[in-house]
Amino acid sequence: MTSVTAAPYDHPDARRLTRALRAEQLGLYGFADDPDTTPEADFAPPTGLFLIFYVGQEAAGCGGVRLLDEHTAEIKRMYVSSDARGHGIGRYLLEHLERHAAGRGVTRFMLETGRRNTAALALYDRTGYLPCPSYVAGRDPRVNRAMTKSLGSSSPR
Repeated sequence: MTSVTAAPYDHPDARRLTRALRAEQLGLYGFADDPDTTPEADFAPPTGLFLIFYVGQEAAGCGGVRLLDEHTAEIKRMYVSSDARGHGIGRYLLEHLERHAAGRGVTRFMLETGRRNTAALALYDRTGYLPCPSYVAGRDPRVNRAMTKSLGSSSPR
């Protein structure tokens, strides 16, 4: 049985998953943003949302969305544990986050992922995201890939 639930960003399962994400990023790049420095309020409703995907009682994936401005939202902290990958969990979380934000007037999404994260890049490409200039100051384009999607460009590839 699977389920998805909205949770505070400081929920123990959210912390465990975001720390696992950071550990993977450290392995790929040698450095990573510390998820514990992100304020819990960034993902608090109504301007944000953090989701945890469960397989049975086990937290297997997570993701969040937060408003950058009235019509732009950022997808953050997308992660699926290695043993749960390949089952559409990431896509499910992404679509759920996009629907939530679109229901609040968002017309454009931004996100950032690592250039070596080929699975994430493929997911975002399939769901209509396109490369764009970095929107986060100080990011290295040799490491980070910024992407954007406007509503209406969501046709699967």
